[in-house]
Amino acid sequence: MAEKENIMGTQKMSRLILMTGIPLMISLFINSLYNFVDSMFVSRISEDALTALSLAAPVQLLVSALGLGNAVGLNAVISRALGRKDSREVRKAADAAIFIAMCSWVVIAIMCLLFVRTYFQWQSGGNQVIRSYGVDYLTVCMLFSFGQMGQWVFDRFVIASGRSGLFLFTLSAASVTNLILDPIFIFGWFGFPRMETMGAAIATVIGQIVGMAAGIVINRRWNKEIPFGFTVRPHMESVAMILKVGLPSTLVQVLTSFVGILMNSILLGFSTTAVAVYGICARIFNICTVGVHGINNGLIPVVAYNYGAGKKKRITGGVKWAMVYGALLYLVFFAVLELLPATVLRIFDASDYMLEIGIPALRILALSWFLAIPGLVLSAGLQGLSMGLSSMVITMTRQAVLPLAFTMILRIFGNLDVLWIGFIAAELAGIPLAAFLWRKKLAQIGK
Repeated sequence: MAEKENIMGTQKMSRLILMTGIPLMISLFINSLYNFVDSMFVSRISEDALTALSLAAPVQLLVSALGLGNAVGLNAVISRALGRKDSREVRKAADAAIFIAMCSWVVIAIMCLLFVRTYFQWQSGGNQVIRSYGVDYLTVCMLFSFGQMGQWVFDRFVIASGRSGLFLFTLSAASVTNLILDPIFIFGWFGFPRMETMGAAIATVIGQIVGMAAGIVINRRWNKEIPFGFTVRPHMESVAMILKVGLPSTLVQVLTSFVGILMNSILLGFSTTAVAVYGICARIFNICTVGVHGINNGLIPVVAYNYGAGKKKRITGGVKWAMVYGALLYLVFFAVLELLPATVLRIFDASDYMLEIGIPALRILALSWFLAIPGLVLSAGLQGLSMGLSSMVITMTRQAVLPLAFTMILRIFGNLDVLWIGFIAAELAGIPLAAFLWRKKLAQIGK
């Protein structure tokens, strides 16, 4: 009997994009509450503590870059193998991804021991309170990041096989754990000592470990299409394939991390409050764009599967619907940010000065996030086509090179409102590049 075709290759595309994307949206929304809730609670400690978390954010982005690259690579490689119905290739790739995750954790731990204290000494502007808060928070997050690295892998296993609904359970387990533990450890509830930013970090890593454990159980029990094991001798060709696709995404996020560090350095020239505002906006961005990113994460395996199956029309249809849904899902958030920015900022116990500089920043950046949708969708589509380098060029241009270039130019005006406009200019300039690279690759596929 012929093997039953996976829904990735048969389901109506307008429905499939929602089927794969909606569970991811919900999960990403819960996941984005990690840093959002950390910042919300930490803002009740002091503005210095909130600034410390903002300074930690680029390094956390650097840490997650290793997990992201592995996730993007395994997602494309496994989905493509599933499209070809090559079960041996699926197993090899799964084992290789787990091996890469553990190696990434070792690298992160070494980076922590060597650089965290030096980093905060440089970035805190001589403020020892900010430095102490930041070192406490980031040290815990990095030394115990094995849960985060493992969670990236097991979450992507269920996404790659088209079972995005299972992803909801793994990520929810992690995020709900963090939400419960955050106030307990930060403020010292129920007899626990008050640990402030270190407490926020402990709650985060415990949540990540719980999420990884849930991912292992769920994949073993309900995702039989992707068998996996734990080995220190993986199939090196599979390792290379995953890195080939995923490394560009890692490099982009690493560069974006360095851009964040440089942006914080520029903003410190205005005030530490400006750094806190930038960090708050980054966390709000993660919440408001969950629809776009959920759709994109669901799009990657859809494109990869149909690329492996040779179905070009389904690939273009998937990207079209991802673009439409991404825009519609963001519009509600866009309206809130433009009409009620002060209300949003007060969630973080914003001072009068923070409101003064934060309201125009939030409104300007909200527009730039809307303009980012075409670049985000086309970049995800290229990842699904195993065009990691082209995806890297798009993301690097619109998220790193152009924002930094415009910011460096506009800071000479000495006006924060003008500085934020550079992000709008960067997104506008990135759209034609993304369209060009997508059309070029699509023309090579054939009919």
